[in-house]
Amino acid sequence: MPIHFELVTPEKLLRSEDVYMVTVPGTEGDFGVLEGHAPFMSTVRDGEIKIYARNGAEPELVPIKGGFAEVGRDGLTVLAEQAG
Repeated sequence: MPIHFELVTPEKLLRSEDVYMVTVPGTEGDFGVLEGHAPFMSTVRDGEIKIYARNGAEPELVPIKGGFAEVGRDGLTVLAEQAG
């Protein structure tokens, strides 16, 4: 089952798609989010989000700077200060 992922900056919505998994550079360490992940909030450090389109796929790397990540019933939303 995919998880819905959104990447948002103050300027615009950059991504809105269903993916297999996303790894986020949290300030307390990197964390991966799959479908069914428990609700969770974290601040995000400068680094790269890794987006896995499907199981076993090579990740797409998206550089980001700061922000917040929230996992909820609707999926994962990353609110980044800068991305891309």
